[in-house]
Amino acid sequence: MSLHTVRVEGLRTRAWVRGAGPPLVLVPGLGCASWMYVRVCRELARTRTVYAYDPPGHGFSQGRPGYPRTIEDLTDHLAAWLEASGLRGAPLLGHSLGGEVIFDLAARFPGSTTALIACAPTGIPENPHVSRQLLRLARDLPRERPQLLLPGVAAYLRSGPALMYRLAENQSHHQTGPLLPHVRVPTLLLDGTRDPVIQAWTVDALCRVIPHAIVAEIPGGTHAVTDTFPKAVARYTLDFLQAVEH
Repeated sequence: MSLHTVRVEGLRTRAWVRGAGPPLVLVPGLGCASWMYVRVCRELARTRTVYAYDPPGHGFSQGRPGYPRTIEDLTDHLAAWLEASGLRGAPLLGHSLGGEVIFDLAARFPGSTTALIACAPTGIPENPHVSRQLLRLARDLPRERPQLLLPGVAAYLRSGPALMYRLAENQSHHQTGPLLPHVRVPTLLLDGTRDPVIQAWTVDALCRVIPHAIVAEIPGGTHAVTDTFPKAVARYTLDFLQAVEH
């Protein structure tokens, strides 16, 4: 495992890299950090070079006061990071808010990726208010692995409540929905059946709107399905990529 570092928009941006083979970029959820995805990255790295990317102000990457403020800020930074890292065109795996970011990226930056895997993607099309999001997360917490608690708390403290609130609030205003028909790459939507944050109808609605989308259910999967069922997420992801890349 190694640490990949580049400067993007003046900010030191880092990603943990492990494995060998074609690249795959993991985009974390709101306030999350690369170290929260060790279990799924370990499985994916059996056949891929996995870049667990930290957005600005998250994990090991620098932020700045008041930035990022919007989903578009995250998307623009990711697009620039892919270019600077020589990873333009790599498939992207986005978890939670990271799913919303990769949809936005594929629509607004054609050619930036060749395939999307969205695990429990939040915010679309219902865009719940912050209070509703927090309530759903509170319901989900007892369902997650206790071992995720400390890494999660460390990640949230690193990001800070101001950054997390800004981005969560922006979700209720961000218009990703109209962009979804412009996502022109193969897309896999992963839905955990025990996830109280993401409603099943949300995933079905996404599948109807994104032209080349399919859905796979992970029985018993929680919102942090990448941590609770890493082998299942990796199996669906690697099989999907093998199918669309050949």
